[in-house]
Amino acid sequence: MQRTIIISTASRNCLYDITAEVKRIVKESGIREGIVSVYARGSTAAVMIQENWDNSVQTDVVNLLAKLIPHGVWEHDRQDNNGDSHLKAGLVGPSETIPVINGEPGLSTWQNIFLCEFDGPRSRREVVVTVLGEKG
Repeated sequence: MQRTIIISTASRNCLYDITAEVKRIVKESGIREGIVSVYARGSTAAVMIQENWDNSVQTDVVNLLAKLIPHGVWEHDRQDNNGDSHLKAGLVGPSETIPVINGEPGLSTWQNIFLCEFDGPRSRREVVVTVLGEKG
């Protein structure tokens, strides 16, 4: 089963928690044991599993990447002024694969799934969720 989550982003760099949507899609699939792939479409967005106890970890991720990959110093900036966005997305990666256990994503207590926006704001970001496995 495959579904697409559509998100509108409000900031140039931000993490958006999409865990609830992914859980809903896994439940809807009826898959009891298998995997769920979560894939960000676009070369300036990514997917990350990270803690969601409070916003400090998300802020730390954005701040770390800004220090490692600053805005405005890359060759590609001459074309689109988003060279850093491409590099951040490439470093984090476009997808995560999560086991499906007893009909739910096999996340631990503190793990959530995030869309990472590195070139916002955007009116439409697409995250493709694919669920594969055995129905119970």
